[in-house]
Amino acid sequence: MNQPKFYIGIDLGGTAIKLAIIDDRGNIVDKSEEPTGRNGKDAVLDQITAMIDKLLKMNNMDMAQVTSVGIGVPGFIDWESGYVYELVNLKWKDVRLKEELQQRIALPVFVENDANAAALGELWVGAGQNARSLVMVTLGTGVGGGVVINGDVIHGANGMGGEIGHLSLLPEDGPLCNCGKKGCLETLASATAVARMGREAAESGESGLLHALLKSGQQITARDVVEAAAQGDEKSREIMDRVTYHLGWGLSLIANTINPDRMVIGGGLSRAGEILFNPLRESFRQFSLKRVYEACEIIPAQLGNDAGVIGAAWVARNRTMGE
Repeated sequence: MNQPKFYIGIDLGGTAIKLAIIDDRGNIVDKSEEPTGRNGKDAVLDQITAMIDKLLKMNNMDMAQVTSVGIGVPGFIDWESGYVYELVNLKWKDVRLKEELQQRIALPVFVENDANAAALGELWVGAGQNARSLVMVTLGTGVGGGVVINGDVIHGANGMGGEIGHLSLLPEDGPLCNCGKKGCLETLASATAVARMGREAAESGESGLLHALLKSGQQITARDVVEAAAQGDEKSREIMDRVTYHLGWGLSLIANTINPDRMVIGGGLSRAGEILFNPLRESFRQFSLKRVYEACEIIPAQLGNDAGVIGAAWVARNRTMGE
């Protein structure tokens, strides 16, 4: 009788580290989450190692029962070597992530862009099942993108395929992005962007609801803006309309190029529901070719915060099998 195989999936984010033990069918055995440490790369890798040890012990497991580890990271990588060129939100540059993590845990490690990992998770056991071509968009600290065609992630010539968040829609007068350009989609449609616009509306007094929150000493979040919009706050609705206008425009550029049958929207902002999806679909229709629009459905991700860890485990599973 074959022994069951287990994988560790890691989703390294700008604000949190998510980690899970995943079986060979994409089921989560157990998972954990901690805020991402701010003391530099070595401290974060030590934190990940400690999280793995703790989670395995909680489940009466050890490293010998784990086949391999996959990690999704929010930045520019060489997926074959596991080399990280830059993680903008973590301020990492030139990190041999695969080598350094393998040295700590003595298991094979496979590195993938976090949005690609989320796309593969949704394709494996989530909203992307049975899709021939899939675009995954994550709306969180930034805007991540993953493009899968016939089951294969599009990495591009040097690993930069799917960098939807850095489509520059307003290059002349848009907000400055961490990448150094102006008007990237990430500055216009991420949860961070929504919070920034909400804070500006609160400070100016244009939004009564948000202004009251700010006066009470509360930090304005994207969730506050969404909730204010749901309550009929005119300025908050205007912010959501602006966000979905730009997001639909950006997605249409991708769709008109690859003609996908499904676009899956994940990340914290995707939980806004129809306040996000109704105007987003309308904006997408406005900018897309008719046949492209008619062939493509835009739907919420099903796996929520688990997409990244499940997809990272898929990467570990499939690349282990391919070696």
